[in-house]
Amino acid sequence: MDDEFELGREHAQQRDDATDVMVRDRFYLPDDLYLDGNSLGPLSTDAEESLEHVLDEWRELGIRGWTDGDPSWFHYGERLGERLAPMVGAREDEVVVANSTTINIHTLIGTFLDRCAREGRGQKVVVNDLDFPTDHYAIRSQLRTRNLDPDEHLVVVESRDGRTIRKDDIAAALDAHDDVGIVFMPSVLYRSGQLFDLKSITDLAHEHDAYAGFDLAHSAGVIPHSLADDGVDFAVWCHYKYLNAGPGAIAGLYVHRDYHGETPALAGWWGHDKETQFEMRTTYTPATSAGAWQTGTIPVLSAAPLLGVLDIVDDVGIERLREQSLALTDYFMYLVDERLPECSIGTPREQSRRGGHVAVEHEEAYRITEALKERGVVGDFRPPNVVRLCPSPLYVGFEDVWNAVELLREIIDGREYEQFAERDGGVT
Repeated sequence: MDDEFELGREHAQQRDDATDVMVRDRFYLPDDLYLDGNSLGPLSTDAEESLEHVLDEWRELGIRGWTDGDPSWFHYGERLGERLAPMVGAREDEVVVANSTTINIHTLIGTFLDRCAREGRGQKVVVNDLDFPTDHYAIRSQLRTRNLDPDEHLVVVESRDGRTIRKDDIAAALDAHDDVGIVFMPSVLYRSGQLFDLKSITDLAHEHDAYAGFDLAHSAGVIPHSLADDGVDFAVWCHYKYLNAGPGAIAGLYVHRDYHGETPALAGWWGHDKETQFEMRTTYTPATSAGAWQTGTIPVLSAAPLLGVLDIVDDVGIERLREQSLALTDYFMYLVDERLPECSIGTPREQSRRGGHVAVEHEEAYRITEALKERGVVGDFRPPNVVRLCPSPLYVGFEDVWNAVELLREIIDGREYEQFAERDGGVT
């Protein structure tokens, strides 16, 4: 990797000149260097236009938008699911846009726990101790709902280094418990950026007669997946990070075709069979697609920006986005190694084990993050010592990465972080 790069701004500029992946002119960037797209992507002109389109439909059509909108609001979640399916490697009817990520974890974990009970499988769920907390909150809640003690039924694989999870430790957890029903892992760890091998974990789960589910929050939109071919049973993700669909944007989910027709754990009228939905039957009939896992009426205004963003992703291509993301994070780590010896990299170096952001570690990570913001560089802090910086390939280039590392150098040399108070909670 290192022999591909050189120090100096000119090299970064040459790299930018040689690529046509970045489409910065289609985004509104609120800061000088916006490196927080793994938390909240910025607004694009495409998302703005698709939202305005729905507002126009609401204004001009009123309730007729449910049938006469383009696409019709009644099928909005399914149409977006069809657009998303190639990005995650699924068939069109296996993906739907619905709910929030946490609600999707609730309904899918609950659904597969119920299957486990019917099929006589174990009802323990294997997770890991570096997961984003909401995953555990939702799973523990679903276990309690079924009178299963979360302390006994949630099997937590511990990290050996506080940064990564080893596959052989997941295997050891499965070997140690013969009553596991579900393995639920992230695609990318939110703190360190470790990328998991979804196929190998799926195969491992299936070998132990368990279902395999994944949280793709930190990979959807920047890493291509092949969920159907890999045999993944179910997955969830959000759209406000790399897919830039807005704060609190509606989430997405995937359910393998083998389970279509299943009654979801959180059944709601929007997941009812569309042909008979407005017959208002009191008995629930699930849609025979991933659409069954919708609950309440789709929030069209929350979903609309995603329609525009997908035009950008389709124009660039998810494979090219991944290639550019890897080059940018390679370059980021190279510069940190060369220019910031007092910092360490918490992100795996191998491309096959790395997501789209870089975890820069320093004992003053929180105050350094605040100093970066003061200088117009927006990243975020994750305890205990990580400055997360994300060169999202749609609007961040090599020169941006070079500038960010040079500003880090200045902040550390000048001890600029000392003007900021120690962390006392709050949003980071």
